[in-house]
Amino acid sequence: MEYDIFFSISQTPDHEGYTPSEEEMFRNYFEQVECADRLGFGVAWIAQAHLSTQTQQQNDQPVVPHWKGEVGLCTDFPQLALETFQRTSKIDVGSAVISILAGGGPIPVAERIANTLQFLKLRGDKRKLHVGFSAGRFEFMARPYGITPRNEIEKAAWPALRGQIFMEAGEIFLRLLRGDTLHSDDVKDTVLTKENFRNEEDWTYMLETAGGDVEAISFERRYEFEEISIVPTQFPKEQLELVAGTHDPHAQIFFNKILPVKVFNLSITSPDVIEATHQRMRDCFHQDGGEWERRDMPRTTFVFLNAEVNLDEEQQNLAAQKEAELALGAYWRALDGTLDPDKVKKAANNALIGNPKEVAKQALERFHPEDRIMTWFDFFNHDSARVMRNMEAWMTQVVPLIEKGLERIS
Repeated sequence: MEYDIFFSISQTPDHEGYTPSEEEMFRNYFEQVECADRLGFGVAWIAQAHLSTQTQQQNDQPVVPHWKGEVGLCTDFPQLALETFQRTSKIDVGSAVISILAGGGPIPVAERIANTLQFLKLRGDKRKLHVGFSAGRFEFMARPYGITPRNEIEKAAWPALRGQIFMEAGEIFLRLLRGDTLHSDDVKDTVLTKENFRNEEDWTYMLETAGGDVEAISFERRYEFEEISIVPTQFPKEQLELVAGTHDPHAQIFFNKILPVKVFNLSITSPDVIEATHQRMRDCFHQDGGEWERRDMPRTTFVFLNAEVNLDEEQQNLAAQKEAELALGAYWRALDGTLDPDKVKKAANNALIGNPKEVAKQALERFHPEDRIMTWFDFFNHDSARVMRNMEAWMTQVVPLIEKGLERIS
């Protein structure tokens, strides 16, 4: 197994209601990522967000109406990535994820990634920049950039249409990074068919709104431009790893017709979906990326680890369970406005919770020996010293137990 780490930089109240300042949040991040570098984590994955979660609650249709604080403070991944590279020596840096529909869209995002890689080259730094990209988790972050329905038909086709807009943006983003000179007429047409919709009712509703019974319906592109290419052009492409934050098989296959594009997957994804994704990626992964490996799909998992020295093993287990319940409960209250015990229980069942021995046992049961785990320690936890103790306990106590268990299996 390989071990990465995820940083949310989410300025949200913890279960006791404490919300750090912006400065404290970033100081916590930097000391934690420097700690991760010393401990030997592989990639530091950073969440990116855009615009104030609090302000969007004033919108006519707020996406997250009950969230307290800000979903994320990293609104400029390339800049934070360069600062992270400057402060560390071994760890790679990645985005989890950049929205290519926000921030001006795929064209400026592609240029910023090229610039970041160029600066890495100028520093003589051979580490890799892992660029996870997606449509964005919350729609409000892309709405000011025109990613909203333009008429009643588009409104009826949303969110299936939004998925196709991501495909359009993804093609532009990837082809510009590949070095293409591109005209918007060169980009794949946006066409929706029945298979793009979640169910028969949504497809029928869209057809009724459009006033016809057809097998497919075309939509105008979101991005119109004459010939363009990005600069710089001589950035080190071999230091770029691309990862798509989408579960859509069509997008995964399509993107790999352009460049090698890996995929993210959450630990809460069912085993059959995970294995189907691996099989699909083995078949479609772009030849320039080599043979598909399980490590090419990082799997995120919450880690509620308790290795506090003043507790015995049973007390550590009980404390970790309580910490998980409090953090996950705070999350669902923020997301939904109410506490749903079933959601908390389901999330807890898919997290790693307990003392080092218990967490190692769960990891061995849950993950394949060749998986790459994206560990998440700072989830609704602003106690930076405790977060770093958990990180250290993971690498010095949990990982040796996992590796010993893998030796027995092999």
